[in-house]
Amino acid sequence: MAKQKEVKTNAMRILESMKIDFTHLTYECKEFEDGIQIADMLGLPHEKVYKTLVTVGHSKNYYVFVIPIEAELDMKKAAKSVGEKSVAMIHVKEINQITGYIRGGCTAIGMKKQYVTRIAEQAKDLETVVVSGGKIGSQIELTPEDLRLAANAEYADITA
Repeated sequence: MAKQKEVKTNAMRILESMKIDFTHLTYECKEFEDGIQIADMLGLPHEKVYKTLVTVGHSKNYYVFVIPIEAELDMKKAAKSVGEKSVAMIHVKEINQITGYIRGGCTAIGMKKQYVTRIAEQAKDLETVVVSGGKIGSQIELTPEDLRLAANAEYADITA
């Protein structure tokens, strides 16, 4: 029987090219699952699992925010962190066109373009965080600092 080859996502290739250690976690998924359901499937503590949100600013520029799965993005704090008057969530159907990823598989690492990215500052207190691996059924675990480097991000106070 042939050994099944692990399919690498763009995010994983970028991490490997940057010589960043990460753990690839997989789960079975037939349709979109939210971060809480994924954390539960993988037996992970919720505070360690982060979701990636994409917004558009008053200036029409896009911004990426990485926050804990149980947290809510504070739109005022988020806008202030990127120097905008306001930001709004993009429509779900725009995710692929803007990021190159699909809903449920969106990660701050390796989007089509490098957007200004902020990671919730509470991530700094964790040993590791888990984010989408770049496709549905794939998660990656890495240090918050490695995520920050790979996503060319900054930490900010962005949660409600």
